[in-house]
Amino acid sequence: MPIFDYKCRGCGNKFELIVLKGTVVACPSCQSADLEQMLSAFSVSTDEMSRARVKKARARYIASKDVKDKHVAEAEDIREHMGEIPPPPPPKKS
Repeated sequence: MPIFDYKCRGCGNKFELIVLKGTVVACPSCQSADLEQMLSAFSVSTDEMSRARVKKARARYIASKDVKDKHVAEAEDIREHMGEIPPPPPPKKS
């Protein structure tokens, strides 16, 4: 299955598309067929590019609202079931 990178000349959207027999090539944002086929980085992959993609995906995952909401909910659940743990007393001054 060939994967092609495109840039829409109408709205500037960049996207990848798997092109099969009978696939209508159009921009997913504005449905324009005025597209520029780009050089695909899919076939040019290096270890450095792979690490960069993984790093970017992890950052996107950590920054996502779902992950933040999950962490907040877990913390609230722990506080609710364990009770508030008082902070440690301040160190004594000599």
